[in-house]
Amino acid sequence: MSNDNTLSFKEGYEILKRNAELLDAQQEPDIDNLMKIVEESMTAYKACKTRVDAVQQALDETFKE
Repeated sequence: MSNDNTLSFKEGYEILKRNAELLDAQQEPDIDNLMKIVEESMTAYKACKTRVDAVQQALDETFKE
C-alpha cells in the first residue's frame, strides 16, 4: 500500500481481483468476513474509480482542442 494510505490503481485492482476470486471460489458464503471483504472492495473500487476519472478528465482536456 502507498505511504499516504491511499491505494494506487494497481493496488486497488489487485484487491478487487483477489476478493472477486475469493468470493467466486467459496462453496458457502463466509458471513464472518463478508463485511470486511465488502468494505475493502469498496475502498479499492473508489481508489480505482478516482484514478480512472482523473485520467478521463486529463484526456478530455488534452483532446478538446
